[in-house]
Amino acid sequence: MELYTLIDFVALALAAIHFGVPLIYYSYLKRVALPRPWNVRADSSFLPKVSIIIPTYNEAQLITRKLDNIHRQNYPKDKVEIIIIDSASTDGTPDLVKKWGKEHPDTRFKLIVEPIRRGKGWALNEALKHVSIDSEIIIVTDVDSWWCDPDTLRKAASMFADPTIGAVSCIKIPEGARGIEASYRNYYNIVRIGESKLWSTPIFHGELAAFRKKLIEEIGGFPTDIGADDSHTATLIALKGYRSIIHDSITCIEAVPRKRYFQWRVRRAQHLIQHFTKTLQEIRKAPKEFRKILIAETFLHLLNPWILLTSTILFITSIVLTQSLTATALLTIGVALLTIKPYRTWIAQQIHLIVASIRNLWTKEIAWSKQTK
Repeated sequence: MELYTLIDFVALALAAIHFGVPLIYYSYLKRVALPRPWNVRADSSFLPKVSIIIPTYNEAQLITRKLDNIHRQNYPKDKVEIIIIDSASTDGTPDLVKKWGKEHPDTRFKLIVEPIRRGKGWALNEALKHVSIDSEIIIVTDVDSWWCDPDTLRKAASMFADPTIGAVSCIKIPEGARGIEASYRNYYNIVRIGESKLWSTPIFHGELAAFRKKLIEEIGGFPTDIGADDSHTATLIALKGYRSIIHDSITCIEAVPRKRYFQWRVRRAQHLIQHFTKTLQEIRKAPKEFRKILIAETFLHLLNPWILLTSTILFITSIVLTQSLTATALLTIGVALLTIKPYRTWIAQQIHLIVASIRNLWTKEIAWSKQTK
């Protein structure tokens, strides 16, 4: 086989793997898993005591809106406590929390102020020390997100009536997002629900991540060495044999940065890469229903972006060395397809993952700079 033919063949084979594997996985989840009924014995009358942890850092613009959003929940006030853990804010966030607490005497809340900022995982573990002993469910929620309806908390709690459920998260809708972010979320949510119906999903959302307190205690709290505290905690719980699910009845709105959107996406990709890298050694221990999902998602996040990059480099090499018409035609088609939103969304995600992998070599972005939302 001549050199240019061999290079083109390898490049084409890699491209087929890169696009073929996720297409097959997505199609299976959408056509086979998604139509399945939920195998969850939820009970709307199940109202356990809940501790809601809100980590904050310079959230003066959003904290009041966030607390109001939680206060509107249709859940017994005597069964809810709100724990705000502030990590050295400099914009008066703790003062606003204190003011809100005085104006809402019907709500149990605690404010803990850390003298230094060490990252979300550290803050969450500090907050755990202040959780009431009789709380059964721990819910972590980011300030820059809102629960879509007054029954969100009740819906999440109802899932834990099923003893097989260890963790619950939400579908998230980007606030005012268009273009790539909106398109990405449409596909992303289908995957998360499909995986959850099969058994569990290894990716959770900071907008609402609920966990059985006893399981959090059993795994030793939240991880502090990686950024994906929500996803990794949910995965560790699933590895213990409990289900970690994202249910389509629970929706949250997520604020999207107005500036530095690319950096925001890269940081999130960094945290997922850290999560799946740390989970690699645990895959063989996973329940068989979860093992296939973990393998698929680990491949998609850690290896598949580099397969695309390698294929592209080989096509370019073939053009430079042999003026291959095949390579030229295929690269031209690839560029032309960027006019199609789903394809453009996919390529953007691969770029985020590649940049994130490289960036993880010198920073894990455990405590990141604040972005305007």
